[in-house]
Amino acid sequence: MEVLRPPIINIEGRLYRTNIVKEQSYQNEEDDEEDFSYTGAVDCGDEPCDTFIVEQTENGFRCAMEVPSVLYKYIIGKKGETRRKIENETRTSLNIPKPGVEGEIVITGQQRSGVISARTRIEVLMESFRKKQPFSHFLSFALNQSEIQERFLKFKEEVEEKHTQEQGVDGSIFQNPAKLHLTIGTLVLLNEKEVTQACELLQQCKKEFIDAITGGKGIPVEVAGIEYMNDDPAMVDVLYAKIHVKDGSDKLQVVADQLLERFASSGLMVKDWDHVKLHATIMNTLFRKDPSAEGRTISTNWKQAPRERESFDARNILKGYSFTLLRISTFKPEEVTQYDLRQLLGLELCCICKGQGDDHSTRILRITILER
Repeated sequence: MEVLRPPIINIEGRLYRTNIVKEQSYQNEEDDEEDFSYTGAVDCGDEPCDTFIVEQTENGFRCAMEVPSVLYKYIIGKKGETRRKIENETRTSLNIPKPGVEGEIVITGQQRSGVISARTRIEVLMESFRKKQPFSHFLSFALNQSEIQERFLKFKEEVEEKHTQEQGVDGSIFQNPAKLHLTIGTLVLLNEKEVTQACELLQQCKKEFIDAITGGKGIPVEVAGIEYMNDDPAMVDVLYAKIHVKDGSDKLQVVADQLLERFASSGLMVKDWDHVKLHATIMNTLFRKDPSAEGRTISTNWKQAPRERESFDARNILKGYSFTLLRISTFKPEEVTQYDLRQLLGLELCCICKGQGDDHSTRILRITILER
């Protein structure tokens, strides 16, 4: 950790400098739910805080905070080590619901400052370990209209007919046409309340700025041309279709960037870049071993080791289809949609809505933002 640039965590508008939160793994443990210990502390002091309520009771002070049940184990720690450390250092008592039961963690203590300090430590733990959870949802513009699917399937057929003799090119690396989309960002939603919060935020965004940016009119968009993610066209992992706004405006980009900003500021989404790279993945080598894998670069926060990928040679594909792929002069993107990633990523741990099959994802919320 750099002394002059320590890690900063923003919790409800308050900035905290934090030490490193370390994970320790133990062999031969019967219950791996407790294989986490917290060895850091936060430099928060005993500052007054008006962003949450600390009640005064006959026995001292009390504060309740909502914590997704999947994060309880990080607050408890290995054999209760983290919980005891927080209680001892802040002179408080933590009442934590049973595993798997959604509810509130109640903090009680004789001193108000101790209760505030305990809550802050729990918030820091939540923020740190939330980042280690796999993505459960993503926010996107849907690109699965029938016209696009038909043109995509035609492109796939031509590539399979003419280019399967080239290194790594086969039918398994193509995107499912029903899942074509422009990803705005990914989310970790750990319970029903957070899903509802995300839906409500998306509805607020429509009212507050999406309608104003679009003017209630369609944005003519062209999905034309293909590009690759890495530097060598002979060793490609991701091939994507490019998006162009026909009138030359930046309305679509502005909507995407402002959505990213709003969701990131709410804590529901991590902002890795200043701007959204609007693109539609059409070929991805991750699909070779896992057809349900999402077509984007997986975050380094994933616990799984990086997937081994067999790259493909895209040089001739790029030459033959650079200016003709998915050219749709009158297509207008209509929705911003949140999808459950249970099927797309093959994960179940943090997912709220069940998928409808291997080739489908469950829609959480659909909002029309542009007219046809």
